[in-house]
Amino acid sequence: MSGKTLEMTLLYDFYSELLTEKQREYFDLYYNDDLSLGEIADSVGITRQGVRDMIVRAEGTLRATEEKLGLVRRFVEMRDTLEAARAAAAELRRMTCGAAAEKCEELMGILGDLKG
Repeated sequence: MSGKTLEMTLLYDFYSELLTEKQREYFDLYYNDDLSLGEIADSVGITRQGVRDMIVRAEGTLRATEEKLGLVRRFVEMRDTLEAARAAAAELRRMTCGAAAEKCEELMGILGDLKG
């Protein structure tokens, strides 16, 4: 998955309800179902340019919303921090023994629960 596709699908996961029904439909077909603009245009009965315009407007709405709210940025930061904490706890567990190792194991369980 390309960087842009990953970015757009994350933004879509967070903010898709702010898009119109048509924007959601075309966006989903393009990014999630991996259809080309031409394939989407043929299936919905509009021009390829019409599909592209709809997707570009949807991308703009998603990016503008993220710029204002920053929910995706914070989510990614928390996910990365959580993974770093889990890795640190695993390393500490390997380095220690006894009660400290048990506490590391407990911490890793808690971090695993947070990760989902």
